Amino acid sequence: MKILIIIPAYNEKENIEKVVDNLTENYPQYDYLVVNDCSTDCTEEILKRRGYRYISLPVNLGIGGAVQSGYLYASQNDYDIAIQIDGDGQHDPAYIEKLIKPIVDGKADMAVGSRFIEKQGFQTSFMRRLGINLIRVIIKICCGVTATDTTSGFRATSKELTAFFAKNYAQDYPEPEAIVAASLNGYRVTDVPVQMHEREGGVSSINAKKSLYYMIKVSIALIILRIGTRRKKVKKTEEEGK
Repeated sequence: MKILIIIPAYNEKENIEKVVDNLTENYPQYDYLVVNDCSTDCTEEILKRRGYRYISLPVNLGIGGAVQSGYLYASQNDYDIAIQIDGDGQHDPAYIEKLIKPIVDGKADMAVGSRFIEKQGFQTSFMRRLGINLIRVIIKICCGVTATDTTSGFRATSKELTAFFAKNYAQDYPEPEAIVAASLNGYRVTDVPVQMHEREGGVSSINAKKSLYYMIKVSIALIILRIGTRRKKVKKTEEEGK
């Protein structure tokens, strides 16, 4: 299968080389694309100097726009599976085969890597976990999906869902909205246990001060998305249909 790893990157000069070198040296079976979201540091200079495969956006679109650009690239180039990993080194490519298995087996259209199933590795801050649990409850109410790691950016999508996201994707903090949008539009979403690492350098886009604002904003966005979307029947495999 043709598999593309999408790496959104904004001011990741301290991390991007480790992330890409790890992929090229240890996982050459996967294609990758770094989406440089108009970084203001030397991220693009590093990408160019090292000869990495990348595109640079002319303006800063945020994580949603950067990831959607990757989905558009994957859809236009006929990839079977698109995988999103962050450019900060938190996501371990060793879990990719485990992550894509539900999609390869035809049991899911989106697989989200969750650090909270086996509760090993980096578990993030208390405020972040509080927000994740609140959003988890709202997602369950909105679409019936049990999402244990709602803000995880380590996820994989099928060809069909990739094409959908290439045209329809939230632009601000899109990870929770993508779960709801996929489910309401008839795509199957599942969690896969993974371990994550703590960011080694740079600054996260969601710090402790922004956590409360993030919880409120995303919660309202999810409710509005649910109200404004007519639910479609979830696709089933032949075995599930029987």
